[in-house]
Amino acid sequence: MHLPIHRRGSVRHDGVHNQRRAAATMVGVGDNMDVTYNVLVQVGETLTPLIIDTGSSDLWLLSDGCEGHCPTTNVPLYPGTALKSVGQDVRLLYGDSHTGTHASGPIGTDTVTIAGLSVPDQTFAAIVDTNTTVLDTGSAGILGLGFPPISLIWRQLLAAQLNETIPSFPRRSLLHDEHAVSRTRGTGSLGSPVDTFSTIGPLLTRLVTLKILERPLAVTTLQRDTISFSANDGTLSLGALPLGISDDQLAWAPVRSYPMAQGGLPPLFISPEEANDVYFDGVRLPHSTLSSPSISLSALVDTGNSLIRGPQDVLAEIYSRLRLDAAGTFACSDPHNLTFVIGGASFPVDPRDIAHPVAVEPGTVYPDQAARCTPALAATDPPVNGGFLYSWSLGDPFLKSTMVAFYYGNMTHPSEDPARVGFKSMVPPDADFALKEAVEAAIQDGGVFLSTSEPAPYATVARFARPTTTAIEDIPQVTQGSPRAASAATRATLCAGIGFWICTLISALSAGILSFVP
Repeated sequence: MHLPIHRRGSVRHDGVHNQRRAAATMVGVGDNMDVTYNVLVQVGETLTPLIIDTGSSDLWLLSDGCEGHCPTTNVPLYPGTALKSVGQDVRLLYGDSHTGTHASGPIGTDTVTIAGLSVPDQTFAAIVDTNTTVLDTGSAGILGLGFPPISLIWRQLLAAQLNETIPSFPRRSLLHDEHAVSRTRGTGSLGSPVDTFSTIGPLLTRLVTLKILERPLAVTTLQRDTISFSANDGTLSLGALPLGISDDQLAWAPVRSYPMAQGGLPPLFISPEEANDVYFDGVRLPHSTLSSPSISLSALVDTGNSLIRGPQDVLAEIYSRLRLDAAGTFACSDPHNLTFVIGGASFPVDPRDIAHPVAVEPGTVYPDQAARCTPALAATDPPVNGGFLYSWSLGDPFLKSTMVAFYYGNMTHPSEDPARVGFKSMVPPDADFALKEAVEAAIQDGGVFLSTSEPAPYATVARFARPTTTAIEDIPQVTQGSPRAASAATRATLCAGIGFWICTLISALSAGILSFVP
């Protein structure tokens, strides 16, 4: 059973006889040793934990049709016989060329409920084949919270409605043209593609467009359950900021479209000139030379990524400053500062979240020896024109240090209320000392660092579980990332199938991508 921590709302009228209450709610987040974070979601009669992923938009969960193709699990699976199929299958791709994974199965509909908020006839995928390790992390699938244009399920269903016969629209997204005329197909008609957000859009998109939420807002705070437990609760807030937090306490940055020269469309507005960069131990890092200088520095904010991913050449600079040994490790007790400047404000990563303890046998690390860690960093594919344009993917190490508010604005008329993302640092002033204290305690305990797992809907640390080793490789390394084609050829095939104008729409509104430099 899951209950909202708090819920408030006001009555609104929706149609002639319907009356709804716009709501705001907050739920506790489960944590699998800081690798994945999940919440309880009810799909039909199945209540099961799903990974929250702001780097993707689709909702999917494993069905019992996956038996024989998936590991044995105690996690509730969706009964395939309950699915109201729409007659299409989907193959979802995650990660990048280094960590590509897939999930495939039929698309269908059912009532979906999260934190007491229900949406009928919600589209999702009942997965029957996947190489992801979601089950190993105590989840049954993924709850995508990103913006709708990167939803593959929405794109497929939209293309089916259009029957692929609609002429290409001008090189200007209908999201920028709020007075676009309807396009006809046969005896029916279809207005702007955004009109379908409220009917076949992703779950959060429909919560927003159907005005179920008090505000078009989702807020994440992630707890730390390894090395040194965090004081903050892990929560997902929908429809409002957490209690006691106001808009002016956050630094806000726009979610921007990209110009045509960069594979997107002109932005809706011009943001102020700000000198935004990335710093390591107080030193400004050089910009990557692996991508075109015409592509401005930007980042994807991604709860589905267990690491911070960045340009390979910039990471090499960080590694040199860490003075990694031949095994790629550094002293855990040395606090380091990785800071991202967004919207003119600095957001450091807690030094406890930069370090991943190296695996040891219990008792092999003694007080006169130094615990060794590896950086919670990994290289990602450089941005390219015509594809995703972010240079950095700010995953869970960043999000454990920062409250992030995703404000979706007016999805159908974005110029009236543009989307933006707000940030509030959660790093305590004594973070360096807390790291050293945690390392000393681990050394005294034979090299064993604290760690635990919290099943959803836990909002605070409820139990301690000390593993027999600190083997990070024993932890399932799920890094979902944002969905992207496995190759340029795959992207070209997709675009050819759904039409140029849909691809243009997708390029223009990649979810959660922030511009560091306007």
